[in-house]
Amino acid sequence: MKTPEKVISHIVDWLNDYLKKSKMNGFVVGVSGGIDSAVTSTLCSLTNAPVLCLEMGIHQDLNQVSRAENHIDWLERNFDNVSHNSISLTRVFGEFVSELPKTEMREEQLLSLANTRARLRMTTLYYFAALHRFLVAGTGNKVEDFGVGFYTKYGDGGVDLSPIADLLKSQVYELAKYLQVIDEIQKAAPTDGLWSDNRSDEEQIGASYNELEWAMEELEQNPSLEGLDENQREIIEIYKSFNHQNQHKMNPIPVCEIPPSLLI
Repeated sequence: MKTPEKVISHIVDWLNDYLKKSKMNGFVVGVSGGIDSAVTSTLCSLTNAPVLCLEMGIHQDLNQVSRAENHIDWLERNFDNVSHNSISLTRVFGEFVSELPKTEMREEQLLSLANTRARLRMTTLYYFAALHRFLVAGTGNKVEDFGVGFYTKYGDGGVDLSPIADLLKSQVYELAKYLQVIDEIQKAAPTDGLWSDNRSDEEQIGASYNELEWAMEELEQNPSLEGLDENQREIIEIYKSFNHQNQHKMNPIPVCEIPPSLLI
């Protein structure tokens, strides 16, 4: 990225313009301790509009919590328009799980419960958004939102606007460096924070974000996959598999269109 300052200025102007047109009062951002939410919350803070940062732990790894808290502290020291709330959703999540039918824990159930965490956070974000007439700012990047669909439908995918969704993960890191986001966040391994074992995104996907970015570009420029070695083809297949299975997240909700002749 040749001009990160111009990209930042463009996004901040876009945020301010959208906020003005929406006639809302500010932004609410879920801060996880990861690079995407750190950059998104910083960009929102640069608008000078009110920004509410929410840290919403659910059986969260202490390192994730401390990174989120340290980032929010950094924001509040640098921006007068930033405030925060730290809310533990662990008990709410536990109560929900306790009311479910008792079954043998399978991988499908573990994944469903992981997505439930994201949906509880989305519900919390929109509670505060409605309370203050704020917009929920999404934190997804281009690879996650439009490449592999690595987000929860109606969870972290449930937002009002997406400031960084046209940026690759590597570009988000470039902005983070320029914005001087705290080092511990810049150096932390990306994770969705939905699993008690603190598994990384790369462990879940089977490829790094740099590899996924390469796959996105390679499929556009070399759809026949000519000249690729076995390892490169494996990365392409990982990307294509996630992209295919997550189309239901990335495409508009299907609507059953009724022929006019049936409605007369």
